[in-house]
Amino acid sequence: MTIELLNRELTPETTQAPASIPAGGDTFGRIGTLETRLARSEREIDAAQAVRYRVFVEEMNATLNPDAMRLRRDVDAYDAICDHLLVIDNAIEGDIEDQIVGTYRLLRQEVALANGGFYSASEFDIEPLLARHPDKQFMELGRSCVLPDYRTKRTVELLWQGNWAYSLKHGMNAMFGCASFPGIRPEEHALALSFLHHTVSAKGEWAVSARPELHRDMDLMPFEGVNARKALSALPPLIKGYLRLGATIGDGAVVDHAFNTTDVLVVLPIASISNRYINYYGADAGRFAS
Repeated sequence: MTIELLNRELTPETTQAPASIPAGGDTFGRIGTLETRLARSEREIDAAQAVRYRVFVEEMNATLNPDAMRLRRDVDAYDAICDHLLVIDNAIEGDIEDQIVGTYRLLRQEVALANGGFYSASEFDIEPLLARHPDKQFMELGRSCVLPDYRTKRTVELLWQGNWAYSLKHGMNAMFGCASFPGIRPEEHALALSFLHHTVSAKGEWAVSARPELHRDMDLMPFEGVNARKALSALPPLIKGYLRLGATIGDGAVVDHAFNTTDVLVVLPIASISNRYINYYGADAGRFAS
């Protein structure tokens, strides 16, 4: 089992790149009737929270605080300080609440540190990672979700185009964030977690670990016992997408009982993103970002 196999399995398959958008707006790209841009109002953020509720609570059985459950919105204090990336289907008739089909929550380091820190810090010990890179700016990706009918390559392409354009626009040097396996029993994902542990662990200056009191072992199978192809097929699409770009994974998983997930931390230095994806999404921030 080698990284070469991983790279072959994760070769791009999309044939239509997102259309670039001239500078001057907050729309980052379009494919057909879909477009990606930042939320422009509280109303649009509320609609994104409703999409998150549908995915996390109705589909994945998360349990939110009582107010959020009553409002049928996945909402927390971080929503007020984050930017919200949207995928919108303009072919859907109706108001914006009906048109948002996917979302990501984006948090820049300068904003996070001015408001109590990053969301991921509740599960992973990211302070040493930040301290080793005082000259770099980090960006946290979170709350990624897409409605079932839109879980296609087109939607994923647009979400990543938006992330890329946003990171370049704001001069980010690295991205990180939690990515999840369904359920709260890591041993049910022994093959995939062991594959991540043995092949794409964050090392050296990019090493990061789960908080000691929450740390769950990812080394559940010996290296020799891991079938790479089966492991790749067992990875959630979001994690596979991160690996496709060149991401690594922190040490240790964390069980999130509220969201009914087993979380790993993804670390993606901008400099590590494969050239084929930089060429695909565009190396010039002005090509996609306003």
